[in-house]
Amino acid sequence: MANTVFCKKFNKELEALDRAPLPGAKGQEVLQTVSKQAWQEWQLLQTMMINEKQLNLMLPESRKYVMEQMDKFFNNEPTDKLSGYVDPNDIVEL
Repeated sequence: MANTVFCKKFNKELEALDRAPLPGAKGQEVLQTVSKQAWQEWQLLQTMMINEKQLNLMLPESRKYVMEQMDKFFNNEPTDKLSGYVDPNDIVEL
């Protein structure tokens, strides 16, 4: 059976990441407190944020913004809304 971790996003024991997804202490914190499922969901949201807000991750302020949003996401706090995103569940067919 795969390793598990108590995921702070979903408040339950879930499959753990295979390795730290980030360098340093932050990566170790994520490895110990975030499940594989939560990390995958974050990656999808992160990609949408980077694209919609046209972030350049070479810039320190863009990286800081993404890390702040990541912390909010994993702590179940509201993240910035993406104005161009339409949830497929909200689409009404005529």
